[in-house]
Amino acid sequence: MRTFERSRSAIKNLLLPLPFPFPNFAPMNHFRHSRKILALVLLAFAFASAVRATPGQEMADAANNFLNALTPDQQAKATYAFQDDERFDWHFIPKPRKGLPFAQMTSGQQKLAHALLVTGLSSRGYSKAVTIMSLDDVLKEMEHDTTGKRNPDLYYFTIFGKPGGADAWGWRVEGHHLSLNFVVRGDQVLSATPAFFGANPAEVLEGPRKGLRVLGEEETLGRAFVKCLTAVQQQIAILKMEAPREMITTNARKAWALSPPGLPAAKMTADQKESLRNLLSSYANRHRPEVADADIKKIEQAGFDKVYFAWAGGTELGQPHYYRIQGLTFLLEYDDTQNDANHIHTVWRDFENDFGEDVLRKHYDEVPHAK
Repeated sequence: MRTFERSRSAIKNLLLPLPFPFPNFAPMNHFRHSRKILALVLLAFAFASAVRATPGQEMADAANNFLNALTPDQQAKATYAFQDDERFDWHFIPKPRKGLPFAQMTSGQQKLAHALLVTGLSSRGYSKAVTIMSLDDVLKEMEHDTTGKRNPDLYYFTIFGKPGGADAWGWRVEGHHLSLNFVVRGDQVLSATPAFFGANPAEVLEGPRKGLRVLGEEETLGRAFVKCLTAVQQQIAILKMEAPREMITTNARKAWALSPPGLPAAKMTADQKESLRNLLSSYANRHRPEVADADIKKIEQAGFDKVYFAWAGGTELGQPHYYRIQGLTFLLEYDDTQNDANHIHTVWRDFENDFGEDVLRKHYDEVPHAK
């Protein structure tokens, strides 16, 4: 509130009459009027900034609004204890899940579910997430599916623990090619990983949505980066000419550093390092800015020269390919090999803090808790 009071005081000064020898001079009256309008607009922005909710508060409010709109039976499906092992059972294939899917919500409840999803993502990330959901309609038509397997309403919302308050809680949105996992305590987002985005088809090849590439940026930037490397650098970065069929870590409970690591940033030029940062940012910035900034800061603090890039497969458009970026704290995997290299999987992992485990472990070590 001190920031708001200082802003209000400064803006109040703008509203004071200006000394001028011709008080009835029309242009000056107009200027005074314009300054007052500007001052009021700035005051509104200052107030909005002062009362803006923190990420943790926004998530808790949205989660509670969603839960309060559910029937008792729906709440039972949508909620689990924070300590329940279900919180760690994540996947990205089309399969039945625990939680409450869009298909079992009313229209109003669906809107509140989307309001929760928005709190975890940037506008760009949210656009990617809902577009990924919509691709099940494309697959349904391509595969002439009549079983209900391809259904854009089979995305499940699950709340772990009680949103808000002093204790940690979590939430997950998951379905085919999307798995978003968040852990929150108070004002803070403790973890936003594992974070999986996939796309099948990676590029829609026919029909009214022909040309859609929801993960096109990730593909284009990755290929451009490996091609910007010198022949000597590529000998280190390109591990083999056959890409793995799937991400190495798949849906493992805990990620690990992969070997060989590839080409370190320490052996890259300044321009190449900047390109690698841009590629990393394209993934980090799927999350809301506060979360993305914290991820990038963590990578930089651990030492950007210790970030490695590795590639496998062909480097030309349409060839199966795979790449990964890893540092001391994180792993990013990308794979596009299935369906004639038109099926992308991407995931961002934190070696120690997936599901908030590292932060929570430190918290419980440092703060006494009743047994």
